[in-house]
Amino acid sequence: MYYRRKVLLSLIEAFGGQLQNTDFQKLLFAISAKQASKTYHFVPYKFGSYSFQSIADKSALIKYGYLEENEKWRTTKKAKGILNTLKPEDKLVLREIKTTYEKNLGKNLVRSLYLQFPYYAIKSEIAATILTADELKKVEALIPTDLSPRFFTIGYEGISLEEYLNKLINSNVRLLCDVRKNALSQKFGFSKNQLSTACKKVGIAYIHIPELGIPSDQRQTLSSQSDYEKLFDYYDANILPARVDYLATIQKLISEHKRVAITCFEACEKQCHRGRVAKALSALPDWNIPITHL
Repeated sequence: MYYRRKVLLSLIEAFGGQLQNTDFQKLLFAISAKQASKTYHFVPYKFGSYSFQSIADKSALIKYGYLEENEKWRTTKKAKGILNTLKPEDKLVLREIKTTYEKNLGKNLVRSLYLQFPYYAIKSEIAATILTADELKKVEALIPTDLSPRFFTIGYEGISLEEYLNKLINSNVRLLCDVRKNALSQKFGFSKNQLSTACKKVGIAYIHIPELGIPSDQRQTLSSQSDYEKLFDYYDANILPARVDYLATIQKLISEHKRVAITCFEACEKQCHRGRVAKALSALPDWNIPITHL
């Protein structure tokens, strides 16, 4: 079993075997906030901190018989004792969380975490009902407001879906353009439907532009920067010239959405064709948009 799922089940066990969904998300966040190596990452969502990965894990744990099919997070007998398998440092964190919050669930828990971590309340639908006016101002001050036109590129290699989305949120990206030829991934959250849904939930539009991608069979033997350069030189010479209309489409999308990002896999744009897409855009006659590689 993945270790993060053991943490998830141990949290529920420590709180009597069941938790309301909002309490669960907040307590799991509180645990992760204290961990040196986080088992889960979070995004700001309509009730505060939220982990897409934890929801996917819930479905898996129901399938394997560790959780019941229920709106609440409720363990089965099969999950009993998993708490004892945690690392000592995580057992300690869990005890601290239980001592701190077991009598302060519901709105008290949400309020406490909003005060400690106001960033995660920036998309909350309930912040105004549980924070004072002055406390709410601290949250509102963290809401990204820059709508000056800017173009971004971003890869998801080496980071979680939540870390990836936070980069987009903090840059106030309004539209994500997926420029993979095939928007499929074995990594959770980054296949087309998953990524589109997650973006929508945090207020970011999504569009797939496969025409700007590179066929996967041409990406099989990339082991050095020289290999990447050869592939991208081929891309510049043989693919991009026939895709000028799609570059123009991106330019038009920037005029509509102001803050637009393109995405592919590699962490570094120099090892990803999105770097060449950005270069081609910057060469357009009337291009004057700043480019940032996230």
